[in-house]
Amino acid sequence: MASTEYGSYTAKLTDGPLEGRTVRTEFTDAGEPLARLEIPAGSAKRYLYMRSSGVEYNGEGRNAALPSAVDYRFIEARLG
Repeated sequence: MASTEYGSYTAKLTDGPLEGRTVRTEFTDAGEPLARLEIPAGSAKRYLYMRSSGVEYNGEGRNAALPSAVDYRFIEARLG
């Protein structure tokens, strides 16, 4: 479950069909980046991405200790 308490960060899609694109998403209720993202692609397809090790910090604002960007790797395309 995502939380607005910690703000949002940029999910960087590093490979797969959405390689090079970014998605803005919110932190979990515990203030952590999401472990996985399911991104809709049309009416019946979703792409599953999992968090990888790349993390960036910008060091600004009220949540300076939280990452501003996190890398995600492609896992699979899901139908239905």
